[in-house]
Amino acid sequence: MRFPPQFLDELRARLPVSDVVGRRVKLKKSGREWKGLSPFNKERTASFFVNDQKGFYHDFSSGKHGDIFGFVMDTEGVTFPEAVERLAAMAGLAVPKASPEADAQEQRRRTLHEVIELAAKFFEATLASRAGAKARGYLADRGLDPATQLKFRLGYAPAERFALKEHLGAHGISPEDMIEAGLLIAGEDIPVPYDRFRDRVIFPIGDLRGRLVAFGGRALDKDAPAKYLNSPETPLFHKGAMLYNGADARQAAHQGAPVIAVEGYIDVIAMVTAGFAATVAPLGTALTEDQLGLLWKMADEPILCFDGDKAGRGAAYRAVDLALPRLRPGKSLLFATLPEGQDPDDLVRSGGKGAIADILAGARPLADVLWMRETETGRFDTPERRAGLEMRINEVTGAEARRAQPAARRKLDRARLAHDVAAARGSDPARAHQPSLAARKPRRRCRLARIPQFGRRPAAADDPRCRGAWHDRREGHARCDCGARAWRPPGAHRTRLDAPGRLGGARRRGRRGRAPMVDARSYLASQDTHVK
Repeated sequence: MRFPPQFLDELRARLPVSDVVGRRVKLKKSGREWKGLSPFNKERTASFFVNDQKGFYHDFSSGKHGDIFGFVMDTEGVTFPEAVERLAAMAGLAVPKASPEADAQEQRRRTLHEVIELAAKFFEATLASRAGAKARGYLADRGLDPATQLKFRLGYAPAERFALKEHLGAHGISPEDMIEAGLLIAGEDIPVPYDRFRDRVIFPIGDLRGRLVAFGGRALDKDAPAKYLNSPETPLFHKGAMLYNGADARQAAHQGAPVIAVEGYIDVIAMVTAGFAATVAPLGTALTEDQLGLLWKMADEPILCFDGDKAGRGAAYRAVDLALPRLRPGKSLLFATLPEGQDPDDLVRSGGKGAIADILAGARPLADVLWMRETETGRFDTPERRAGLEMRINEVTGAEARRAQPAARRKLDRARLAHDVAAARGSDPARAHQPSLAARKPRRRCRLARIPQFGRRPAAADDPRCRGAWHDRREGHARCDCGARAWRPPGAHRTRLDAPGRLGGARRRGRRGRAPMVDARSYLASQDTHVK
């Protein structure tokens, strides 16, 4: 059975190799990779490595190498179609059935890729021509030299309504293909379809494999209704599931570059030019769940870079709400705040790479941004306000309401009682909620070292876990709950655990004669010490 390449790419995008392998192999993070014991050979030292960014695993002990499909086939002994079906079930996708219609659709996608590539070459040629003088001047004013323009394949869409349509038609492309690729505007009330992008600087958009799938355009006319315009949703382009510069950023992240998300195309180009190659941007929308997943595949803690104004803080807070329900061990976000009124492009031109590096060095973790949001507009000098703050944080972080509300209410009652008592005594009510050190219950001293048959090691005398609980150690060690240890010197008695929490009699090792029984409980009782 033949599966569409688009469907296989979707499975690879939804299922990181570490998630698939982690169901059978216990993996441990090791730099940018994961490592574990080989599932194919018995070994004591980990020689099995997984790389999510490259999308493969490699086993040095057996020499096996592959992707998620190869791993399922090797470990479960199934065929490729069966592996695809199992992975599709894991990803929650329906397996497309082989049909002439599916083959025709795949051929259609290949045709659309060719159409997009022809359009990109037309835009590039127009930028380099006399008609692109105005666009070249705009790019020069933004600090983008010709080499940078070539690297990012920037172009220009002329102001004529049918320039691109006529150019593609001369190459045998039908208007239907142009419309499906998002290059023409058509409708029931539009008798003749015309070019979507007119008098705009063009930014080609690629998928994670580097294939061009869409375009973004920046208007040069100040009176244009939309400053930025993207291609519509097409069979190739899904705006909320892609990142600008995603393919190059993924490669740079694998080489150790920090992953940074900014807001616009020019910001990405300026950051990459300054030396931050793993910089990406959402495609004209707020960060989506799919885009966040792509960022986490590139790095465990990507940096979100926002403006310092009110709009930038709002974008950061929305990113916090998006990330909180999806946090996993080792995955989080960092937030870098730019000076108010400046974007990364302005900062690069004014301060260079050093200015950007200083901003990134001061990036704050997600927890700090959440705390800033919840505390920036309120006062918390009373028990009721502090309890309300705790309730809001519990709600935001996904705590169960049935557990959070009673706990918050109990804390509120205790805080209010302490506040009233302190006010009646004439002390400071603001500090009434803080526990007194003198009011703490005295802690027991660890009794492990008080049995003469054992060697002694200093123990934490005030540790609250010192309850005299014993644990049998077959090598002759005993340990208290607090972590204090006692050991058996050569020729001393050997311990035996008769029941949980109780130490039995001890006997001297050796075949000749036996020493009298020493009962730890009786010994401690004779020292007027309570033993549980």
